[in-house]
Amino acid sequence: MEDTPLIQFGRDERSGPQTIHNDALVIMAVLANYEVGRIFIDSGSSADILFGEAYDQMQLGDVSLEKVNTSLYGFAGEVVHPRGMVSLPLTMGRETAQKTCLLKFLVVDVPSAYNVILGRPTLNTFQAVICTYHMKIKFATPRGVEEVQGDPLQSRRCYVDAIHKGQKRNEDDAPDGAPPDKKGKAPEGENSKETETPAKVQPAEELLNIEIIPGNPDKTTRIGSHLGEEAKKEITLCLQRNADIFAWTPQDLEGIDPQVIAHHLNIDPNCKPVK
Repeated sequence: MEDTPLIQFGRDERSGPQTIHNDALVIMAVLANYEVGRIFIDSGSSADILFGEAYDQMQLGDVSLEKVNTSLYGFAGEVVHPRGMVSLPLTMGRETAQKTCLLKFLVVDVPSAYNVILGRPTLNTFQAVICTYHMKIKFATPRGVEEVQGDPLQSRRCYVDAIHKGQKRNEDDAPDGAPPDKKGKAPEGENSKETETPAKVQPAEELLNIEIIPGNPDKTTRIGSHLGEEAKKEITLCLQRNADIFAWTPQDLEGIDPQVIAHHLNIDPNCKPVK
């Protein structure tokens, strides 16, 4: 793909030998005919994210965007409203064993050290397995299992950039004239209610202990104290009549009928196990 445009923030340097690390899995792939670097593989993300700066560099235009009413919630609970959603082909792997899937990306306008975040939707679509220790992502293709190697050096550069961007945001949020130790905070005496530590969540009402097995104080549960006397009596009798459904020890768990629920591994039956 010699003619493929490159979207890469920072220098594109290749990593040295693999060592023990805590680096994020960052790869390079082809997105909509652009070779895009700084792609973060995040199995904890429920969405695939394309950051606005990278989207603008691809010059796809807002015509490709679909309006969405979905909001994203960050690590600290902050709310992000996407610019829109766009469907783009993503290609991973070498030319001899590539795999291309059409994915839906939420385009968000927030500062980021990454260009793209690939979450669970991509991993499931590609039937991919990741290993952060070996910094690899593997997936099935018609020609066998293909893998993409992560870039440890680029991962560390992204980490450093993320710290710098966070510090820059704190400086921008600091009030005029605030000393360095007050970055991102209101001056003393202002907005005191907003800076107070919120009170711990308390139960809405006191709870009453009831014996599931009458005469056995070790096998109890609790119900609301604000219930009417008749409701308390009916709930207590119902729980006691169905005492056999409670498990008090691991030995009481006799299993669940597979017709009710069953666990299975989402593995392609045509793939052969490899040690």
